Amino acid sequence: MGIINRQQGRQIEAKAMAAPGGVQAPRRLQFDALGTRCEVQYHTPTDEKAAAFERDAKGWVAAFEAKYSRFRPDSLLSRINAAAGKGWTELDPEAEQMLKLCGSLFFMTRGVLDATALPLLRQWDYRRKHSQVPSGTEIAEARRLVGWGKVQLAPGKVLLPEAGMALDFGGFGKEWAVDMVARIAAERGIEAALVDFGHDIRSFGQPPGRPAWHIGLEDPLKPGSLRGSIALTPGRGVASSGDYIRHFTLDGKRYGHIIDPRSGMPVANGCLQVTVVADTCLRAGILSTTAFVLGLAEGPAFIQATPGAEGILVSATARAQTRGFWQYELA
Repeated sequence: MGIINRQQGRQIEAKAMAAPGGVQAPRRLQFDALGTRCEVQYHTPTDEKAAAFERDAKGWVAAFEAKYSRFRPDSLLSRINAAAGKGWTELDPEAEQMLKLCGSLFFMTRGVLDATALPLLRQWDYRRKHSQVPSGTEIAEARRLVGWGKVQLAPGKVLLPEAGMALDFGGFGKEWAVDMVARIAAERGIEAALVDFGHDIRSFGQPPGRPAWHIGLEDPLKPGSLRGSIALTPGRGVASSGDYIRHFTLDGKRYGHIIDPRSGMPVANGCLQVTVVADTCLRAGILSTTAFVLGLAEGPAFIQATPGAEGILVSATARAQTRGFWQYELA
């Protein structure tokens, strides 16, 4: 069983259903990357395939983090941010694809997922000690620098036109990496795998002797304990969003880490947790974060509008879910 990651504040733990007698336990690849604990449970009968998969998976994640982490001063993302207001930054085809994805996510989520929101995230950073909340002037100045429409893209290059603008791929980067490692598992001949990066999850193949992978869902009212479980069938992704752990409290008021870039404020709509199952981890993460911002009234309809996606939203006193979420729930 995976351990609920309290430090990261995520809401899922994953484990393969208990293997029946005679079925070999899964192999495990574990490492730290992307600011979290990464684990892959997988099945393959040969040590050669296992070694090749583990080498390639860890190598890809290390290269991805080195290129796109805003916490690394030599990363491409840091170079783009450092050039804000100064000039263009050259891009390779992969980086162009990532930035085009940012634009698609901004449109798809009605502006909720905005890769330019880093100035606001810095104002509300829950990791540092706050003696006061950001002032209206500080929020307004940060909001002035936010907005995907400000980003200028041309073939092979990008420009952030104003000094102080900055990009952050934290809203989707880890989920993208989960899906890529699942793809690497398939390409390396792995029979079945459950990729779990900080409890953003993607399944590949069917665990031997069982129809599905078993995913435990954390109770947001009792962090560290479970409120239920779902069965994740092969080829599905699951992600959960919530701010009941990652937050700061000042003068008795709680400020969560999920910021709505449209208002410049932490989300405070009563929603504690959203869990979404979709065809990829990336899609599940996009939907869960957006539904969290939209809240219990609008969130289920937003999830339901995506074919094949199902989800559940939880508050302190209520829950709302899409019509088909029941098919994943376990008694």
